[in-house]
Amino acid sequence: MGLRVLAVDDEAPALDDLVHLLRADPRIGEICTARDGATALRQLDRALAEGRPFTAVFLDIRMPGLDGTVLGRVLAQFARAPHIVYVTAYEGHAVDAFEIKATDYILKPVRPERLAEAIRRVTESASGGPPDGAAGAAGAPPPRAEPEPMPVELGGVTRFVAPAEVLYVEAQGDYARLHTSGGSHLVRIPLAALEDRWRGAGFVRVHRSHLVALPAIEELRLDSGRCTILVGGAELPVSRRHVRELRDLLVRRARRSP
Repeated sequence: MGLRVLAVDDEAPALDDLVHLLRADPRIGEICTARDGATALRQLDRALAEGRPFTAVFLDIRMPGLDGTVLGRVLAQFARAPHIVYVTAYEGHAVDAFEIKATDYILKPVRPERLAEAIRRVTESASGGPPDGAAGAAGAPPPRAEPEPMPVELGGVTRFVAPAEVLYVEAQGDYARLHTSGGSHLVRIPLAALEDRWRGAGFVRVHRSHLVALPAIEELRLDSGRCTILVGGAELPVSRRHVRELRDLLVRRARRSP
């Protein structure tokens, strides 16, 4: 029967474009629309009362009155919460999406292939399919049962540091410094080589000088176009070309969290 979705945007041209793209996808069944957050909330309440809840809400963020972030927090409290896909022209609300556990976060203008990816994520989550991001378009690392540890020298004794112990890795020329909760270790391996070796252990490249364990990221900060993350008490820069990939990975990971 296809997914039953609600598209919400206060700008008529943007809403029309979104509906047009949604209708072109065979996985979409019924599409309802709303021009503001309050109307959307009433439709969502009515759908629940009628026993025909929406599978997903494709939601703009900056709207007069009840905006998308406030509405998203309300929806997160529903007993049968719909999947939230934010569709916005602004990157600066990624932290809100992360906290709300949105299924996806799409930037305008919406590309058909990007919307198709979001619909795939909603479909898999709604049907109890494989966890989102296991092989996503944004480059999420594939699972690996036994990631390779790294030997380090400590006072003449060789110790093996498992990837699970490492919060982030810092490039230092032909060496890499492994930062753990108990200290740091310098090992003779280029960052690119370690990135390839630990790709399946949940590490993502955020900067030419930093490789980070995704579960260790405590905060994502966006300020005047500059993006940083907080890892183990250290604030690390995120290069512009890695921002979208990292944001997508964090949003999907938050959605999977209990």
